[in-house]
Amino acid sequence: MRLNESTLCVLDFESTGVVAGHPNEPWQIGLVFLREGVVDRASMWEQFMRIDPTRPFNPHAPGRHAQLREILADAPEREMLLPQLRERLKGDARVAHNCSTEQKMLRMIAPMHRFEPWIDTLKLAREAWPGLPSYALESLVETLYLQERIETLVSDRIAHDALYDAVAAAVLLERLCKEGWGNLSLSHLLTT
Repeated sequence: MRLNESTLCVLDFESTGVVAGHPNEPWQIGLVFLREGVVDRASMWEQFMRIDPTRPFNPHAPGRHAQLREILADAPEREMLLPQLRERLKGDARVAHNCSTEQKMLRMIAPMHRFEPWIDTLKLAREAWPGLPSYALESLVETLYLQERIETLVSDRIAHDALYDAVAAAVLLERLCKEGWGNLSLSHLLTT
């Protein structure tokens, strides 16, 4: 199966960051599907996850968690999201920018599920555009002029919001599909 024939679930987590005595925990997930090489706007989904209101966040953790502390205190426990996640993570592969983070967060929520295979847009970007000064998702959005397309999909979001970052990674993969990568075999792009 080729990339542009696939249904891919692109996801991103925002997390608390590491703080002494506390694990790095997810507090938001966002996802969107890329179907046949195009972002499926109707598939966008996000969910906040409960965080103890007394739990400290790493002061360098990006995102708008400080403004959302009350919402996060009342959000569902992350384990309660497992039925929704199992249903939403379907597709030919999962996709993330630096997917090891998303894999780790999913293992916290569902330790007995693997949700494989994976495509890592960070690795693909390094291969597609060698020599760029940065491969951070935010930098790629700027360097590759992806902002306008992202804003047509999530105009009310900014970087380091899980839904925005999932859409940004999906738009990056959409761009790769338009530049000929869509004809590659899905198995050629999978991360081991």
